[in-house]
Amino acid sequence: MMPAPVSTDATRVMVDHLFRNRAGQMVAYLTRIFGAAHLDLAEEVVQDALVKALQQWPFSGIPDNPGGWLFRVARNGALDALRRHASFRDKAAEIARELSSAAYDAPDDPPGDDELRMMFMCCHPSLPRDARVALSLKTVGGFSVPEIARAFLTAESAIAQRLVRAKRQIRETGLDLELPGQRAPGSSEAEDGFAARLESVLEVIYLLFNEGYAAGSGEDLVRLDLCGEALRLGRLVADSPATTAPAAHALVALMAFQAARLPARVDASGELVLLEDQDRSLWDARLTALGFHHFGESAEGPVKTPYHVQAAIAAVHAGTAEAAHTPWDRILALYDELLAMTSSPVVALNRAVALSKVSGPVDALAAIAPLDAEPALAGYYLLPAVKGRLLMEAGDPAGAAAAYRAALERPCAEPERRFLISQETRSQEKQEIKRS
Repeated sequence: MMPAPVSTDATRVMVDHLFRNRAGQMVAYLTRIFGAAHLDLAEEVVQDALVKALQQWPFSGIPDNPGGWLFRVARNGALDALRRHASFRDKAAEIARELSSAAYDAPDDPPGDDELRMMFMCCHPSLPRDARVALSLKTVGGFSVPEIARAFLTAESAIAQRLVRAKRQIRETGLDLELPGQRAPGSSEAEDGFAARLESVLEVIYLLFNEGYAAGSGEDLVRLDLCGEALRLGRLVADSPATTAPAAHALVALMAFQAARLPARVDASGELVLLEDQDRSLWDARLTALGFHHFGESAEGPVKTPYHVQAAIAAVHAGTAEAAHTPWDRILALYDELLAMTSSPVVALNRAVALSKVSGPVDALAAIAPLDAEPALAGYYLLPAVKGRLLMEAGDPAGAAAAYRAALERPCAEPERRFLISQETRSQEKQEIKRS
């Protein structure tokens, strides 16, 4: 029986879904066959297949296996490209045989190591960090240039240029899709290569998750698509025998614990809910269990990374049924350990929050005083916001109101802005009561 025709809107929804979930697999597969120097061609072939779906499915209907249909069309497009491009003349027969023998017709067929290979190439340490992020999202995550630009508050032209430069560098330096050798006993060049590439991959995944978890501006506090893609990529790295490592498991644990809180992070009207006020029954039990599974796996190695300590902090929160029973002394000790590892001013700020729970707001205010001189926090709204909270707890509503006003002058998402306004108003009301 032939599929029934469907509306253009229904077709677009299906194609968008497939673009996000299958385009990266197909681009990675074709890039491995064509060679990394022909990444643009692989993307073009996949894009043409998606366009054909948009054009044909409203009339012919969505096939029973849309992913398989797309792959077959892309494979046929790749075979046509072989005939058009003279650069493939010497190995056209070999490539054609591999394309013809591929069987991605079933929707659940695994992509093998192709996505992993692509990710490790996109995150090669020789590429600039911002280019690694953009290239990973584009080629592995299936994000469009406008989506990447919106996610990182960057002009589309700037993202496009990053992609052009990164692809040119891949061609000029001869990068390929071969995974670097994994660590073996003793020091070796292969071991160092894998460690450096893995560190770069995990950094990109973490940046992606953080951008989704704490949107820098806009109407939405959270970008679920970025969080979900980061978690998917992290699990791909951690679960593959070719790339698994304790640090990868630690990062997946951290992201799973934090993603589990997302359903409680805003209320029904879209307003920000602080961790201590969240309804923990709304936390995603499946993601929490996933976090504890990977946290256990992360303990297998001899090296403790910042991901391990951050995951440990998140695990303490995840394992505490009620906010009032949070073991803040334990969390403070973990932040002390993390700060010794990273010297990060953001970690120092988070440590001050834990310190306030253990020693009170005055000690916490003294701890964050040096952070005013940190250039990295010059535009970070949470520094004055935390100061405002601590000043309120210390009985200084006037100082708190001023701190919240300072926070409002810095970039943040709209739910965070509304929260800051409410806290400034509350501080002013307290100040009036204190005066009367």
